[in-house]
Amino acid sequence: MRLFITGICGFAGSALARHLRELIPGLEVSGMDSLSRPGSETNRRSLAAEGISVVHGDVRCASDFESLPDADWVIDAAAQPSVLAGVDGKSSPRQLLEHNLLGTVNILEFCRRTGAGFTLLSTSRVYSIAALTALTLKHDRQRLTPDGEISGGSGQGISETFSTAAPVSLYGSTKLASEALALEYGAAFSFPVCILRCGVLAGGGQFGTAEQGIFSWWVHAWNQRRPLRYIGFEGHGHQVRDALHPADLARLVAMQMQSPAAGKPGILHASGGLENSMSLAELSDWCGGRFGPHQVTADGTPRPFDIPWLVLDSTAAALAWDWRPQRSLPFILEEIARHAEGNPSWLDLARA
Repeated sequence: MRLFITGICGFAGSALARHLRELIPGLEVSGMDSLSRPGSETNRRSLAAEGISVVHGDVRCASDFESLPDADWVIDAAAQPSVLAGVDGKSSPRQLLEHNLLGTVNILEFCRRTGAGFTLLSTSRVYSIAALTALTLKHDRQRLTPDGEISGGSGQGISETFSTAAPVSLYGSTKLASEALALEYGAAFSFPVCILRCGVLAGGGQFGTAEQGIFSWWVHAWNQRRPLRYIGFEGHGHQVRDALHPADLARLVAMQMQSPAAGKPGILHASGGLENSMSLAELSDWCGGRFGPHQVTADGTPRPFDIPWLVLDSTAAALAWDWRPQRSLPFILEEIARHAEGNPSWLDLARA
């Protein structure tokens, strides 16, 4: 089987390339990356050393797909991944749309021509900000937790039926539109499409930032005694997210690639879930026990698109594919911590 990954030099793309080769015997992996993000060249060199071919290309450019060899499956891991993309002054709304939506169109056209199956790595940020901020929450020691039933959810988190009504952010809307296009292309041109709405991916080697990859960034910053802030929500750090290791994501992708069964849900959560969830205050406690004390300042000023609690329920993936995360949050954090200790300049490399 021949696999092609866009955004292969990012954290998700490079991790999937490595893990899927281990999971699927004889898998041939190659990919494309624009190499525009800080740190991507580091991943390109390591992938090349492992015999994984990377071509320099931009998903926004349709002609960059014209000379590619056929593939049996394509994973779209190329995106501007920050919920602040398009409004943060670092990129324009048009650039965001070209990367995250037009890029997906070009990939879908490649799948249409070659008959390749398609996996879209989507996001938990397709869900309605108004509905998420309207959740009734209570403080439970150092975290927020739902107080009562969740419409479109369960005691384990948000389900795939939760509201996606606007606003979801410009970033979230590009991913939601990409999901719809992918399903339409798959139905119209008869190739398998799998959409995975991921929570926060986390693990060693991630170039995390305060806007995305928060678990990795927080651990690295704590180890280096960089300034840290609890932003918004009264400055307590009680906001909660869940984490998933890319090796666990790869197991689900591998099953779907090898058995793209009709009749199974086209959109599924791939997330660490409630057991792998943590607030920033709890993460600080973990870091303090691992690295020693460090002060975190409080800044209660709200930040656009921030939400107090977002944990995804992956029950549907468990029922359809017998899939559950195997790597616990303490395992993930320890992996990040060891990487931080072995790479003290990692945060600077990510900003290069």
